[in-house]
Amino acid sequence: MALVSACAGGLLAFACTAPADAHPHIFAEAMLDVRVSDRGEVETLRHVWRFDDLFSSTVLLQFDQNSDLELNEKELEFIGDVIRQSLAEFDYFQFVHVDGRTVNMKAPETLKATFEEGQLVIAFESAPRETLTLEGKVDFGVYDPTFYTAIDFYDEESLQISRLPDRCDSSVVRPNPDEALAMNQQSLTDAFFADPTEVDYSKLFATRLEVVCTAQG
Repeated sequence: MALVSACAGGLLAFACTAPADAHPHIFAEAMLDVRVSDRGEVETLRHVWRFDDLFSSTVLLQFDQNSDLELNEKELEFIGDVIRQSLAEFDYFQFVHVDGRTVNMKAPETLKATFEEGQLVIAFESAPRETLTLEGKVDFGVYDPTFYTAIDFYDEESLQISRLPDRCDSSVVRPNPDEALAMNQQSLTDAFFADPTEVDYSKLFATRLEVVCTAQG
């Protein structure tokens, strides 16, 4: 996710970052709340990201159209819309896997941007495209496949799941980078030679909420 003047005329061009830029320039503190129905089905993922001071101040300067050093409701609405459109290519930096299989998520209808104590905060919700019942191993996480943005959960309380069925256990997983690479070396090598543009290393390092459930009786 990048703020690049060469892309989209100086707007928030999150999708314009080159993959070769493989270290973070933007930092955000994330919160994720997975909402589950009383039937054990995942209803929505609620995301909140709070961005670092430097990036937030850059956004303020770029989008403060009336130069009053504040972002009014109209300016914030515009920022939210630009971010929502720009992140579509990257599935809004969220991932959901069931036993290793990717779950397709709906695009958020809106993305709300606010400016709190000098920091840009965005919030949005996304739902599975098809019914997702908690069974087997289900992983929820956030990551930037370009590595340009470091979005992380600062503590385990930042990853929550509501109405977790009794047949399920949840835990926060913070992968060790060396161990993650070692465990996946062969599959990464095979994928690289098959199609280097499709190799996605970033998911290996992403902090995630892991839910393990037995089948419903």
